[in-house]
Amino acid sequence: MRDRLGLIGFGAFGRLTARHLSAGFEILAHDPAASDGEGLATLTDLATAAACPTVVLAVPVEALEATLIAIGPHLRPDALVIDVGSVKVKPAQAMDALLPPGVRIVGTHPLFGPQSGKAGIAGLRIAVCEVRGAKDARRVAAFCRRALRLKVFQVSPEDHDREAATVQGLTHLIARVLMAMEPLPTRMTTASFDRLMQAVDMVRHDSPAVFRAIERDNPFAAEVRERFFALADEARAGSENHLRSFDQSQN
Repeated sequence: MRDRLGLIGFGAFGRLTARHLSAGFEILAHDPAASDGEGLATLTDLATAAACPTVVLAVPVEALEATLIAIGPHLRPDALVIDVGSVKVKPAQAMDALLPPGVRIVGTHPLFGPQSGKAGIAGLRIAVCEVRGAKDARRVAAFCRRALRLKVFQVSPEDHDREAATVQGLTHLIARVLMAMEPLPTRMTTASFDRLMQAVDMVRHDSPAVFRAIERDNPFAAEVRERFFALADEARAGSENHLRSFDQSQN
């Protein structure tokens, strides 16, 4: 008999999660917006999903605190709670503060999404963060390596967010600028431009909540944005000065 796993949130990433965990777990999912488990999960009420031995939180970061408060009374005393949010410092602090003392907690961030993981997730990356106890973090990391064949990075929430501020923050920021410039050329393109647009397409359909989490809830994101815009201004000024100097040399 398969162990039960409660999945709170059955949106695009929740369904991706269920697709890759349903072989090993009986998944009980709760999401008021979902009407069909798509053969991957049994939709149920919040209390039933939260009462499973393992509970995965696949909700937007901005909805996490309310979700933690709601599931708290229904959790088993030794439940393992795992979040999959795009930032880690804020969720780790919230889970540690709001969940009952005996509950085990591990933070994770799959470094892929429904678009980048649609052809399979083997070989893709995931960050695993200790929140309450190194043993549980190691067990989750081992499961991700062996069962899901993911490349695992065990990092602190702070180290995760510091790197993600650049890795994710700049990707989404540049993608939003390029999407605002559309329609862009599709005929006479270079290989480098095509790869740039592939990166844009990987995040094009991310929800606004994902962008807000990456840019607003990551404590290191503002510093990265400011540095990026400052360097962009320097590059623009340098280009204009170079062009003026060139024009003057031709006269």
